[in-house]
Amino acid sequence: MAKKRIVMAIGHKDMGTNLPEQKEAVKRTAKVIADFIQDGWQVAIVHSNAPQVGMIHTAMNEFGKQHDGYSSAPMSVCSAMSQGYIGYDLQNGIRAELIKRGIYKPVSTVLTQVTVDPYDEAFYTPVKVVGRVMSEEEAKEEEAKGNHVKAVEGGFRRIVASPHPVAIVEIDAIKALMDADQIVIACGGGGIPVMEQGYNLRGASAIIEKDLATGLLAKEIDADVMMILTSVDNVTLNFGTDKEEPIHHMTIDEAKAYMDQGQFEFASMLPKVSASVNFLEAGKGRKAIITSLDKAEESLTGEAGTTIE
Repeated sequence: MAKKRIVMAIGHKDMGTNLPEQKEAVKRTAKVIADFIQDGWQVAIVHSNAPQVGMIHTAMNEFGKQHDGYSSAPMSVCSAMSQGYIGYDLQNGIRAELIKRGIYKPVSTVLTQVTVDPYDEAFYTPVKVVGRVMSEEEAKEEEAKGNHVKAVEGGFRRIVASPHPVAIVEIDAIKALMDADQIVIACGGGGIPVMEQGYNLRGASAIIEKDLATGLLAKEIDADVMMILTSVDNVTLNFGTDKEEPIHHMTIDEAKAYMDQGQFEFASMLPKVSASVNFLEAGKGRKAIITSLDKAEESLTGEAGTTIE
């Protein structure tokens, strides 16, 4: 009998924001992932990279400014670097936790590129904030390069587009690893955004929404469950008001209706619910769950979290 497959998306709360925090957070996160593996699930993992990619982007740019012969790194390269070092910690953390339990399974990080449409409207309305606070003079230099900036408290910060993911370039490698019953870390931070140009793939100055890439990955590997782990236990209606109401179960139609009503925050819960709907509509017998790391196991049986099916 084939094992059930789950794609687990880990938010930045459970990954930490710097190197020491990340190492500690991974120990806790690895235990939960190992629980699923021990229970017989085939697991693919997608992780957030927002604090890490911002740190890398800032570090590379500052180094390039202060040292002749070195240049700043484009967003696609910063994304690739973040996938590498987050995956390094995560795969080693999971491996160590499994070995403690007498389970010997390979854990691999796949440096994952995700294609985007160069004509995606998101490129005209960038929303993702990256890098440190800049002075007005530095902001003008960024704009002269064709980059976008926005005014924030204390100065300016760069903003980049968040286009929709179209296809996962390394999907065949990911499927092969899953078919071999191995644990895969893929599409980190939403994937390295690339655009097809003839035979070549060209890095895009963008950050793909991690949750949408998670939905695409779950669909492509024909997962049974997609679980998005975030900072809250449940999706709620009327978030942030005195009428806030947790949702324990939604149908696809109910989720769509709530999205149309504007119930979910644009850059927070909306992509999670949208990714869930896209995943569910692509196959039968599937389940999408949105919850916190602490409630991950309970949510499988409907005892916690928000289930969409």
